[in-house]
Amino acid sequence: MIRLPFSSLLAAAALIAMTAPLFAQTPAKPKPEETEVWEPVPKVVTPGATCGSAPSDAIVLFDGKNLDEWVTNRDKSPAKWDVANGVMTVNKSGGGNIETKRSFTDYQLHVEWKVPTSITGSSQARGNSGVFLASTGPGDDGYELQVLDSYENKTYVNGMAGSLYKQAIPLANPTRKPGEWQTYDIVWTAPVFNADGSLKTPAYATVFFNGVLVENHFELKGQTLYIGKPFYKAYTSAPIKLQAHGDKSEPISFRNIWIRELN
Repeated sequence: MIRLPFSSLLAAAALIAMTAPLFAQTPAKPKPEETEVWEPVPKVVTPGATCGSAPSDAIVLFDGKNLDEWVTNRDKSPAKWDVANGVMTVNKSGGGNIETKRSFTDYQLHVEWKVPTSITGSSQARGNSGVFLASTGPGDDGYELQVLDSYENKTYVNGMAGSLYKQAIPLANPTRKPGEWQTYDIVWTAPVFNADGSLKTPAYATVFFNGVLVENHFELKGQTLYIGKPFYKAYTSAPIKLQAHGDKSEPISFRNIWIRELN
């Protein structure tokens, strides 16, 4: 009989103990049910009858009839833009910026706008306006998605249509020619602030312009400014603002504006 050293016996026993589970246990075969999630069930939303029409859970901000959902930004008096033939048009003779009566945080927004066929001017003085995704004060305070005639109209690229003004250059220029309706479909994630007013999470914006992705979950560095560097100013919720720009070109028009709250 061959006698092994005691140390060799211990090593063999340890090896058997380590490898035994590999032979003794057969892994259970995965089941599809293990990765199925049944609740919570998403709510049912009836889509609009046509592409661009408001779905059943949307708040209609402008339906072509009146400005009941809007006020003047500077003093909260009734909005003074012109409404005719299902369209509202910027009133450049004292109408001023207008904003929604309601305030929002995260949302999906649909806006249609048109530069008139008779538009004149060049660069930033040609069909200038803006959709402020959050209006945080008077004038141009807030976060602006630029509206401009960018059809064969050269300007600085972080100020063309589809830009998050002076922060994000659009990924493409799908602008239609003057006289044709343009469409913005926007997903806005509002910034969140700590109790002391410091920034907790930044704002993000995704923008489809005439069905083309031009801003892809872009992280904003703060409010959009004409002069200076962007900065964050604490707020909880904010209205949406439309700009009456002071350029000398003919006023632009809007129609079919609706919003879906996402929070």
